[in-house]
Amino acid sequence: MSGHSKWASIKHKKGALDAKRGKLFTKIIKEINVSARMGGGDIETNAGLRTVVLKAKAANMPKDNIDKAIKKGIGGMDGVDYVELQYEAYAPGGVGLLISALTDNKNRTAADVRSILNKGGGSLATTGAVSYQFARKGVIAYDGEDVDFEALFEAALEAGAEDVTNDDGAIEVLTDTADFEAVLTALQDAGFNQISAEITMVSDTNVTLDHEHTGKVLRLIDRLEDNDDVQNVASNLDIPADFEMEE
Repeated sequence: MSGHSKWASIKHKKGALDAKRGKLFTKIIKEINVSARMGGGDIETNAGLRTVVLKAKAANMPKDNIDKAIKKGIGGMDGVDYVELQYEAYAPGGVGLLISALTDNKNRTAADVRSILNKGGGSLATTGAVSYQFARKGVIAYDGEDVDFEALFEAALEAGAEDVTNDDGAIEVLTDTADFEAVLTALQDAGFNQISAEITMVSDTNVTLDHEHTGKVLRLIDRLEDNDDVQNVASNLDIPADFEMEE
């Protein structure tokens, strides 16, 4: 399986998608707040906000929630000043992690991330040690039980996607960041309903581990993403097709 596949790993954990949805909404709202504050509330002129709104809609966030988040961002978010941070780290087995965060307290977030890594058998890496293995891409995920892969494959490539993968029913469409919005819109217009859609970091080469260490890495990623300040964790873990996450 593709190392960047968050949806692929979620499929191995029963009920995980629904359980994470509430926290996901909270984190997307924070992204909308920051994007609106920095570039204004008009999605036509604020490309960053437009991308986050697409992510929110793909996650089925209600329009009222999106509108309120934009208004809060324009209004200054009650004096809260968020900064973007990125940590590079290693998980067990030498798996590379890129940890993205939005925080109003850099010291707190740094301490939390370091603590979670240490407890999960990971460690912080020096700047540049991990990031060179990743590229920024658009990733649109689909459940193979709900879509026809061949039809999606053809429609995605026609719309300008770079690649389409199908790993054990976890389908992902990869795009250049410049083509993300056009490809997502074209596939939605063609009747394909995505699980998620976002611009994120995608690994060029992946690390394959045994099942025990794969489980350790996935549990570490889960604990990192459960932190309120951490927005996203990208990894170069290659999940075996026959891997099953222990409950």
